[in-house]
Amino acid sequence: MGSVEKPWQYNFPPFFTIQPNIDTRKKQLEAWCQLVLDTQKSRNSHSLDVNEALGTIFTNKEINRKLSRDGVDMVLEELIKKGHLEWKDPRTKKECLIMWRTPEEWGKLIYKYINDRSMNNSVCTLFELANGDDTDGEEFHGLEQWLLLRALKSLEIDGKAELMAFGDNEGVKFFWWRTW
Repeated sequence: MGSVEKPWQYNFPPFFTIQPNIDTRKKQLEAWCQLVLDTQKSRNSHSLDVNEALGTIFTNKEINRKLSRDGVDMVLEELIKKGHLEWKDPRTKKECLIMWRTPEEWGKLIYKYINDRSMNNSVCTLFELANGDDTDGEEFHGLEQWLLLRALKSLEIDGKAELMAFGDNEGVKFFWWRTW
């Protein structure tokens, strides 16, 4: 977690105890959620092992404080409410998928890229989109397949794209969309 900017509260011992005041708790949970998202983004990871996170993200060794498991569960539930977390196995709740951007946000980013390059009404493979030379340097370059598909499905729902299969490949066609 060295390169992640921690919230100012991270070195304040009460931050590691869920606060009883509703307004204070709301701000506390927002700060924890942002810390989790920023940490996962800096690691370029969409997978989180909760037990591992208990000893890293949710622990500050400098002040000898650790958020309780109940507190961690509250943070993770807040991330679910905001659309940034899904359990890999909802029964065990040991590992989760963390989306520092929601699929809809990724979809908008991808669609902006397509529009900026006048690639509407064109077809590209999912591999080209996520791993091609042309997208190198784009924030969505290297996006995991499951999240890419969700992002593209959000565009499909909006009528901006259509997912398709041809042979052993999967692709997507983007449509021009009026924004006025």
